[in-house]
Amino acid sequence: MMGTKASGRKVVQSDFGGVEVLEVAEERRPVPGVGEVLVQVRAAGLNPVDAKSRDHAELPGQVPPFTLGWDVSGVVEEVGLGVAFHKVGDEVFGMPRFPEFAEAHGDYVVAPARHLAKKPESLSHVEAGALPLAGLTARQALVDFADVRAGQRVLIHAAAGGVGHLAVQIAKARGAHVIATASAPKHAMLKELGVDEAVDYREVDFSQVVSDVNVVLDPLGGDCARRSAKVVADGGIVVSIKRGMEALDREDEGRVRHGFMIVEPDLGGLRDIAEMVEAGSLRPVVSGVFALEKAAEAHRAVDSGSTVGKLVFDLEK
Repeated sequence: MMGTKASGRKVVQSDFGGVEVLEVAEERRPVPGVGEVLVQVRAAGLNPVDAKSRDHAELPGQVPPFTLGWDVSGVVEEVGLGVAFHKVGDEVFGMPRFPEFAEAHGDYVVAPARHLAKKPESLSHVEAGALPLAGLTARQALVDFADVRAGQRVLIHAAAGGVGHLAVQIAKARGAHVIATASAPKHAMLKELGVDEAVDYREVDFSQVVSDVNVVLDPLGGDCARRSAKVVADGGIVVSIKRGMEALDREDEGRVRHGFMIVEPDLGGLRDIAEMVEAGSLRPVVSGVFALEKAAEAHRAVDSGSTVGKLVFDLEK
């Protein structure tokens, strides 16, 4: 277990570009402000938004130099003025500040107290560090936005990915019939997660074999939402979580709802995710764990676009 230190490491970049712009530097131990807590990071997840933000200004206000990372699991080391919500020694997880910088890819994070929840006891820090951004995205899309209910048919694209594999479990926990698109080698894992029908998008056009869907989760952008609307029943909804989506065809406008959402910090959502974990209905799949000094290697894995589940930095390595 890491002890209190006057300084710590963090991954920094002074310009946009490929993995070569990443370097590990030392920073002074930050101090929490009013309503904030200082967390000693034990694990921090990586997401596609990290790789995109490394390469170009993906989110507002991105001007190098900066440190990436939003997923965090760790231990509260200090509390700021007015914080009664957490105490020193609490194990917490969350997605602070998104879409503003949280700088989670380092030994320390300062975060608003209510952007963090108690870490599920049944998870390691590495597992908990994989959950917040992808888990909140899936939950906000399916529960808050689409209001998935028992008996509905839910189509989840890229279902073996970070958001997708958690969305599958959230939809199943709500009693939905889940249809997933993914390459064939990933179907066995998806079946274990509860998928009812798996479609190999490389071999089959999903729009030819899927019909009467109530909810679609679109993490792909482009023409995915437009094509997905064709298989949605009247009054159904397509939720897109990636920018750059095309508009629905004229015949589907009005018949099918279509919305774009960006995940946001959500204490209630984190608590619900933790409850699902403890109830045994939600578990992250971690396919790669990296030391902080292996940041370039970790980003290459994200860039590949073929990750199953999540990749995580282990700060105790």
